[in-house]
Amino acid sequence: MRNILITLLSLVTITAFAQPKREFRGAWIQCVNGQFKGIGTATMQKTLTYQLDELQKDGCNAIIFQVRPECDALYESQLEPWSYYLTGEQGRAPQPYWDPLAWMIEQCHKRDMELHAWINPYRAKTKVAHATASTHVINRYPERCFEYDGLTLLNPAIKENRDYICEVVSDILTRYDVDGLHIDDYFYPYPVAGVDIPDEAFFKADDGGYTEIGDWRRQNVNLFIEQLYKTVHDIKPWVKVGISPFGIYRNKKSDPNGSRTNGLQNYDQLYADVLLWDGNRWMDYCVPQLYWEIGNKAADYEELIRWWDSHCNNTNLYIGEDVERTVKYADRNNPDRNQLPAKMALHEEQPHVQGTVLWYAKAAVDNIGNYGTSLRNNYWRYPALMPAMPWIDGDAPKKPRKLKLMDIDGQRMLFWTAPKSKKWSDDAVKYVIYCFQKGEKIHLDDPSKIVAITSNTFYELPAAAPDSRLVYVVTALDRLHNESDYVKKKVRF
Repeated sequence: MRNILITLLSLVTITAFAQPKREFRGAWIQCVNGQFKGIGTATMQKTLTYQLDELQKDGCNAIIFQVRPECDALYESQLEPWSYYLTGEQGRAPQPYWDPLAWMIEQCHKRDMELHAWINPYRAKTKVAHATASTHVINRYPERCFEYDGLTLLNPAIKENRDYICEVVSDILTRYDVDGLHIDDYFYPYPVAGVDIPDEAFFKADDGGYTEIGDWRRQNVNLFIEQLYKTVHDIKPWVKVGISPFGIYRNKKSDPNGSRTNGLQNYDQLYADVLLWDGNRWMDYCVPQLYWEIGNKAADYEELIRWWDSHCNNTNLYIGEDVERTVKYADRNNPDRNQLPAKMALHEEQPHVQGTVLWYAKAAVDNIGNYGTSLRNNYWRYPALMPAMPWIDGDAPKKPRKLKLMDIDGQRMLFWTAPKSKKWSDDAVKYVIYCFQKGEKIHLDDPSKIVAITSNTFYELPAAAPDSRLVYVVTALDRLHNESDYVKKKVRF
């Protein structure tokens, strides 16, 4: 009853929110939870279509779709077998046949969303019992894997494994029009008390000049992250590399530079030196998984968002949000509502936080605690451009050409022509349409004036009151959402 009260009152206590014009608004769609396993092509497409439609209404502009959960594929691959989490039998193609990654790219782009392909680099088998295909890496190269607490993983110490993962990534980028390549928090395995990682023999055989095995493990992961980033940008420089680490880098008791927390540490237990990757810019965006509530005794959300904002400044910083936990807990200063308003206020306060990724998509789609309603009516009410990444490309395309107003069978429409370009960084791939009242100053920093972000070169004008006098403005966006100068057209109804 208590949670129901918090949910209901949260509907009427939403505070005003200054929405930024540029913001990454992502959602993770995972398969490893089994939600798609064996449900068939038609049902899976219907499920995903509904999720994408609802997320679009919520204001989402990016989908992070899990396509490689355990060295297998939710896409057609000659390197790895079809996923167990797709068909229920590893190596068996879906029937009727389809390619989920290709389909998701098409569906996301149709909704003017980005699609980021999410892979789990090292995990070769989850704890779920099932047979592996004869072509799976476990069966082809068992000497390159190790087992740990029911998992099977590619050994990060082996160079051939780094090369193999990058070969898989190269294959995805070469054949699919993805906007991003995403990995999450599974580097070395999450530690289990009394269970050692079976890699000491590799350390003794080639310690790389390190005396401590922890430093050696971190270097193994560093080598992979650097190679992955170079692999992606050598093939398609506009594809964004995103990493979503566990939410604690180090606790202050381990490092004076750490956060005032008391939990598992990326650096010490997962051997993930995230700040090194940020400093060397071996990723384009970082999404720490801050899945705790404000006030958590071991890992306080407020402490952690402030810590990441202060320390992760060389790449774009987005926050991984747990939808269910956010609406489960009451605001500490207002017990009649959940923690969404307080968390969003913390986002707004942090100068380096430029976006959110929802864990997980279905929770927002199901509107748990009215989370989705709050996004579409308040926090993500207006469309948003992607945050800039000037280290990849900071130059804007030329402005649209030949903007004209036409009446087609009673429907008033704007048409324009793409600007000319000579290379990928000049190509206009989307357009932003703004609407202003006649005489109103054209102010492109106000997202409330954006009426559409579209890949089309036309726009149907909505109905307006008789004698309305409006000014429509159109700009061009390149692949990194650098925005051109504008062209405008006065319209009288």
